[in-house]
Amino acid sequence: MKAKHKLRQAIDTLYSRGQAATEEAYTQLVLDCTRVNDVELAKRLQSHMDLNFYEPNTTFLYNRLLHFYAKSGKLFYARDLFDKMPLRDIISWNALLSAHARSGSVQDLRALFDKMPIRDSVSYNTAIAGFANKGFSREALQVFSRMQKDRFEPTDYTHVSALNACAQLLDLRRGKQIHGKIVVGNLGGNVFVRNALTDMYAKGGEIDKARWLFDRMNNRNLVSWNLMISGYLKNGQPKKCIDLFQEMQLLGLNPDEVTVSNILGACFQTGRIDDAGRLFHVIKEKDNVCWTTMIVGYTQNGKEEDALILFNEMLSEDVRPDKFSISSVVSSCAKLASLYHGQVVHGKAVVLGVDDDLLVSSALIDMYCKCGVTDDAWTVFNMMPTRNVVSWNSMINGYAQNGQDLEALALYDKLLQENLKPDSFTFVSVLSACIHADLFERGQNHFDSISAVHGITPSLDHYACMINLLGRSSDVDKAVDLIKSLPHKPNSLIWSTLLSVCAMKGDIKHGEMAARHLFELEPINAGPYIMLSNMYAACGRWEDVASIRSSMKSKNVKKFAAYSWIEIDNKVHKFVSEDRTHPETEIIYEELSKLIKKLQEAGFSPNTKLVLHDTQEEEKVKSICYHSEKLALAYCLIKKPHGVTPIRIMKNIRVCGDCHLFMKFASDIIGRTIILRDSNRLFVAVFHSDFPSSLSTLCLVAAYGLLLKPSQIGRNNSARGVKS
Repeated sequence: MKAKHKLRQAIDTLYSRGQAATEEAYTQLVLDCTRVNDVELAKRLQSHMDLNFYEPNTTFLYNRLLHFYAKSGKLFYARDLFDKMPLRDIISWNALLSAHARSGSVQDLRALFDKMPIRDSVSYNTAIAGFANKGFSREALQVFSRMQKDRFEPTDYTHVSALNACAQLLDLRRGKQIHGKIVVGNLGGNVFVRNALTDMYAKGGEIDKARWLFDRMNNRNLVSWNLMISGYLKNGQPKKCIDLFQEMQLLGLNPDEVTVSNILGACFQTGRIDDAGRLFHVIKEKDNVCWTTMIVGYTQNGKEEDALILFNEMLSEDVRPDKFSISSVVSSCAKLASLYHGQVVHGKAVVLGVDDDLLVSSALIDMYCKCGVTDDAWTVFNMMPTRNVVSWNSMINGYAQNGQDLEALALYDKLLQENLKPDSFTFVSVLSACIHADLFERGQNHFDSISAVHGITPSLDHYACMINLLGRSSDVDKAVDLIKSLPHKPNSLIWSTLLSVCAMKGDIKHGEMAARHLFELEPINAGPYIMLSNMYAACGRWEDVASIRSSMKSKNVKKFAAYSWIEIDNKVHKFVSEDRTHPETEIIYEELSKLIKKLQEAGFSPNTKLVLHDTQEEEKVKSICYHSEKLALAYCLIKKPHGVTPIRIMKNIRVCGDCHLFMKFASDIIGRTIILRDSNRLFVAVFHSDFPSSLSTLCLVAAYGLLLKPSQIGRNNSARGVKS
């Protein structure tokens, strides 16, 4: 600070004298400006020269200023000085070229390079690096070729930039040519060149060649290790990524944020989620990428509550979230159907100015749709300044999931009118809408258009939709015929779709066939066993039910826990069937009994055919009346008896037909919308009563800095039952 203060005083003294200084004095002051790294003082010094019409006898003084401006990213200052220079040499041109390479446009960089009266190897190196660093790799390689034609020998610096360009383009052929010249010229000893070669081979998919080079490096630095670790990660070998990290630790090398981000990603890819958490919390210095990697990893691995808690920590430590972390947290809210937290995160996105980003907006649309608030999703969709096919897919799929099938199909027609090209996922949503709207002919037409009109090869997802549509609209035989004519070998999705259709139609023959295929494809998946057992139970074939259970036991097939959850006062409560673990169990059962009595008076009758046990009718009624989603509804009515907002209940498996009908009757009786979401279709039913959108209000509240409270995140894990 003292040196800078003295320098400022010296320049002030120059201005007070009102005359030009000597060249020696100006040169010393310019050198002092570069030493204290104050570009504004340097510009003020130049202004003094201009005011006093000073012109140096050589280019040295102005060239030093030009280099300083270029290094500081002050392109305008550099351009202004260059235009005023009475004398220019190759150093002057290279300095201006460097300023454009750092801060200017690619077009201006190319124009200046072509305009240069004379070039040297520095000119070529600057241009090649400038193009490569800005992502214009083809242009970089064009200049590299021109450099060789002009008989300038590439340096290590040149090779690094050229190899980086090859890596960006995944151009292994060109990269190998450069590698060959490096070997012939015996130029491969530089660690930066070896790092660039390692990176080029790793990004080009030849990871073993990259490792061969890495193992033969005698002077590896941290960048070398990071490139190899990230190379394994990008090539789908996360275990080797972790092994190399452990080798790095044994050598006593300290990782940086880049290393940690890659290892966190590798941990998530290998299912070592707890290891990722421990590593993350041990690190003292965490950058935005580390935080984002953890949040994305938690979201993608079913740890939505942990993602929300971590996002809260990120905000409390004043780390600025980016569009990737925001969109991942929004996706976590969508999976939890937590509208409150989703709206809070939406508010944060508004504050951060990323709510208009395509990735964030599409995630918000998906979140609002999965929370049953399609009006708010439509508001986000309409406010987007630009939309891509992902945005349209989110909205079309959202309508389809919420039972607004005609709206989904109308929006698809509008997408075509906008001259946008639908993708494979678009047609999955469109066909799903046709299935639930019972529009067989329209669904068939859309399926035929996938290849005939849009040039997309139908996937097994599309065929699964058609099997569902055929099975629902006609007899199951036609769905089976379609499976036999498939161009691909049927996978578990195809057979599980057929099994579902058979269960709906009561077709035991074809259901058994589909189940046999699923037993072979997914021998430890309990789903097909349970569905076939349900079909047997529905028609009273109890011996077959017992046989299925025995088979499951002998094969050690475990039935996973089925549960429902509901969010009340920003806290999530979890229930299982016939749950007696909740602290307010007695009150919940009393409330549910009252509700059942009211529903029966209104004409509702429990469908005991869906009970999968050979018991007395009275026991069947008790069993089906206390399913987890009904307990969740009763708890909500206790806590919010006069509520007007929709009741949102989620279940981790498919909702049975009795509960579906129960919710319809309950909605009419209590006069409130009930949104029930399950694993089969995101929204089984959205029951009546209009309710105002809360998007603008809650987002406004959130925009003023509302944080997610850890106590409000996470489900009540007291329930431990495994009944369905």
